[in-house]
Amino acid sequence: QTTRAQIALREMLLSGTITPGERVSEQMVVDRTGISRTPVRTALMTLAEEGLLESIPSGGYTARAFTERDILDAIELRGMHEGLAARFAAERGISAISLQNLRDLLARLDDVVEGIAAGRPVFEAYVDLNARFHRELVALSESRVVERQVERIIALPFASPSAFAMVQADQPDARRIIVIAQDQHHAIVDAISQREGARAEALMREHSRLAVRNLHIALRSREAMEKLPGATLIRFRG
Repeated sequence: QTTRAQIALREMLLSGTITPGERVSEQMVVDRTGISRTPVRTALMTLAEEGLLESIPSGGYTARAFTERDILDAIELRGMHEGLAARFAAERGISAISLQNLRDLLARLDDVVEGIAAGRPVFEAYVDLNARFHRELVALSESRVVERQVERIIALPFASPSAFAMVQADQPDARRIIVIAQDQHHAIVDAISQREGARAEALMREHSRLAVRNLHIALRSREAMEKLPGATLIRFRG
C-alpha cells in the first residue's frame, strides 16, 4: 500500500495533476487514491525526503517547483557521487566476471546507439540499458554509502542518467551526444579495468555533464519539453 501510494503521488506530481505550490494533505491524497492514511502518510514523508514535496509549518506539504539551477545542481551531485563510485571500483578492483558483464552490456548499448545514429526508433531500449549500466557501475563501488546517495539523487526528476533520453528522440544534436556518451562509457570501463581511479572518476564526472547539454537542448524546444516527465515542475527564468 505504501508503494502504491508513492507511485500514485509521484505520478500526480510529475504529470501536473498536482501543480507547484499546491497544498498536499493526507486527506487529499486519500480521497484521490483510495489508499488509507497510514501508507499515504509514509509516502508523503518519503517524497518530502526526495525533494518533490516541502513541509509547511501549518501542517501538510506543498508541491515543489524546480529552477534550472536546481536541476544543474542535482546533475552535478550525481556526477560527483558516480565519479566516486567509479574511482572506488577502479581502486578496489572488480572481478573478471563483473568486468565481462560490463563489457557485454556495452556491446548491447553499441548496437542500440548504432541504431539511434541510423535513425531507428530504439530510444526506449537505450533508456533501459543506460540506466542499467549506471546502476551496475555504482554497485561495483562496493560502497552502500555511495549507492544510497546516488539512489537519493536520482529519485529527483531530471537528475537520473536517462532523465532526458526520451526528449532526445527527435533532436539531431542529442543523437550525436548519445554517440559521445557511449564512447565515454567505453573509456570509463577501460579506466576501471586498468585500475586508474583518478581517470575513472574524472571521466564519470565529465560524462554526467552531458545531461546539462541535453537540458539546454530540451529548453530550446517546446515540443521536447512536452515529452519530459515532470516538465510542469520547472520554473524558468524570466
